[in-house]
Amino acid sequence: MMVINPFRLPNKTRFSLPFLYKPITGGGGGGRSSCSAFTCRSVSSVTSFTWDDVVQASLPVYAPNDSSDLSGFFEKIKSCNRGSSEIKSEFIPLVIEDQIVGYIHNGFFYNYLRRFKDVFVVVPSDSRFGTNVTLNKTLSTPEERTRVVGKVIKCLAEEDKELIPGIRNELYPVTPSFGSPPYFSLERAAAPYFGIKAYGVHMNGFVKRDGEKFLWIGKRSPMKQTFPGMLDHLVAGGLPHGMSCVANLIKECEEEAGIPLSLSNQAMSVGAVSYADVDRYRYKRDVLFCYDLELPGDFIPKNQDGEVDSFNLIPVENVANVIRRTHFFKPNCSLVIMDFLFRHGYISPECLGYLDLLQSLRSGDTS
Repeated sequence: MMVINPFRLPNKTRFSLPFLYKPITGGGGGGRSSCSAFTCRSVSSVTSFTWDDVVQASLPVYAPNDSSDLSGFFEKIKSCNRGSSEIKSEFIPLVIEDQIVGYIHNGFFYNYLRRFKDVFVVVPSDSRFGTNVTLNKTLSTPEERTRVVGKVIKCLAEEDKELIPGIRNELYPVTPSFGSPPYFSLERAAAPYFGIKAYGVHMNGFVKRDGEKFLWIGKRSPMKQTFPGMLDHLVAGGLPHGMSCVANLIKECEEEAGIPLSLSNQAMSVGAVSYADVDRYRYKRDVLFCYDLELPGDFIPKNQDGEVDSFNLIPVENVANVIRRTHFFKPNCSLVIMDFLFRHGYISPECLGYLDLLQSLRSGDTS
């Protein structure tokens, strides 16, 4: 694993609020890095940029004619909250014990799940939920539901490896709200196909030097099944069944960045962001619990699980520029860093759109 040592960026931006933004298109523009072309590509294709591209994107010469609004941040909010109300109406509630625990696209149900009649049952329209899907009443315990639904997921994955990619054998709890007893547990990769609420922990690892704050940023391994090669937090991970947020954060700190318990147990819980994103059969209803950890100036992260290619220590203002101007970050990481920018005073009420942007960081259901 390559670790890039922390360094001070040349000609670092020192701008006053409001932040400036101008969408960047490919081609043209003296002084721009070749990475400008990446800003118009889809998320799946933005994997071949380098740290040099990241540095260049953060500098004033990259976009000398920025407009004075928060458009770049709002764009990242929209990328995590796709799907009109009309599109969302194509999803059928998944109801367990008179509680909505998820949403299944009618196409996914009728094309793939309907044939498992001993598992999934369609309930005709009723006054409370309308037409909905539930599990067979013979599946009366969380353990039975987990086992049988797991067999369905395995069967579908074996028949078509592209249908539900990235099977991890990691279970997410299926629950109507955070902390409620789960009705069953579901393979993590299948969670968006059942529209269940999923939770995660994301940590901003920062360093103070001479009165200035820097963020440790990771670059995901090109071998990752999701968002390979994109920028990420120092530490982040989904919240599996049966694990607390604190325990999960400590585990991820060790695995992803080699942060010892003596440091990770100092991480501060600072809130949450949420989003609701529809992409064909997938409905992501995610809540990310946010943490801050101030690290010693001489700390160097070391990835332990092979999921991070490299790290870099970048001034917070420059990280903000990269978020506003590019699509280099894994989409949901941008939301957590924006929350950091609000809380640490990098975005102030003088910024046009301040309250709208603040509110949009919790566009999803936070129950």
